Amino acid sequence: MAKAKSGAPKKKITKKPGNKAKTLSKSHAVAKPSRAEPHKAKAAPAAKGKAIAEKSKGSARSEASPRAASKETTREMHGITPEQSRPRATKLPSLGQPLTKREMEQLLTAGEGRGVVGEGSLKGNLRVKDGFPYLEVVGRDKRELVFLLQGPDQEVLPAYVDHKVSVSGFIRKTTNYGGTVDVRKYSAKKPAPEGHAPEPVAEAKLKFLSPGEIEQISASGMGAGMRGFGTLRGDLEMTGEDFFLVVSNPGTRQQVSFVLQGKAARGMRKHVGQTVQVTGVIEKSSGWGGVVQAESFEPRSPDHRGFSRESMELVHVEGATAEGVIETRINQGLTVRLPERAGYIWAIEPTMAKRVGLREANYQPSEAGPGTREFFFTPRNTGVFEIDFFLAKAFAPSQVSKTFKLSLAVKP
Repeated sequence: MAKAKSGAPKKKITKKPGNKAKTLSKSHAVAKPSRAEPHKAKAAPAAKGKAIAEKSKGSARSEASPRAASKETTREMHGITPEQSRPRATKLPSLGQPLTKREMEQLLTAGEGRGVVGEGSLKGNLRVKDGFPYLEVVGRDKRELVFLLQGPDQEVLPAYVDHKVSVSGFIRKTTNYGGTVDVRKYSAKKPAPEGHAPEPVAEAKLKFLSPGEIEQISASGMGAGMRGFGTLRGDLEMTGEDFFLVVSNPGTRQQVSFVLQGKAARGMRKHVGQTVQVTGVIEKSSGWGGVVQAESFEPRSPDHRGFSRESMELVHVEGATAEGVIETRINQGLTVRLPERAGYIWAIEPTMAKRVGLREANYQPSEAGPGTREFFFTPRNTGVFEIDFFLAKAFAPSQVSKTFKLSLAVKP
């Protein structure tokens, strides 16, 4: 009994302390690192974090590398290129619905329209990448879209590299920046050779000139650069072999005149010195005239009645050789006749024309020479006037070839 009693507690003692020792040892094993070496406990999660960061960086690099490669290829082709070899599509799909105007706008807009499909046509430049033909299309915002060309003609199309190609077929926009085209029909245009002249710009549409625009064209110093179809009325004159129409301020350095060209200008010689109405394309190149491509003309009665000279006392000056002072009376007449030469006309300053009362400046053709110009004055103010006559180049009054000065004394 004593042995049994002594053994029982031994068992209890050996079991319980053993269990406690085990539990204590476990608890101590877990607790010791946290109390004795707290920096190690902190370092462990840090090391784990570093390992995770390195893994994430590695995965990011691995993910970034194909992306960078794809970006390089897209930069090279300015669009979408096949990342891996694919079988050539030689069969065409069945006909689909034609693309609407809204769908075509989405299709040609970079960054939009993914998933748009339908029958349509595209134009662009053909490029080849890895043996596959691609069509580079300029979108609505001037950004390029790239479409892979498929179908039975896929092996033929690379022969038209760098050509302008127009294709029609079933279009799929698989990304926001390109897609595929199953080509049913295509046409290629050979690129223009280097140094080829640019295509001529289409002329602006010719307009009819309004009465206000005709008045502006007829005024001196106004309307330079205007062009249109209209009718002008004036006195027909000629210099050398050129006919011209004087429309305002005749005989002064502000005279506005137009050279007459075209088929209708050939039959005008017998009407020189008369008033005519010319219809055609009018182009005013400067403030003092331009060119009229005459299509038709009609003789007209003069706009103003000639001043009657019958009851007037007239003083005549012939040529540019008059010396001394020429005398005349107020409200009487003075005529000055000066010979002209081809390409030049006589004129006086506008202010002086008002002071001495310039009435007419009539061109009189001559069979033997270029003709003469007669200036007719009716002075209204008394005094002595110095009248300067300038033989200037036609349509360029600033280019003077010869001058003539006339001293006029007007008496009451």
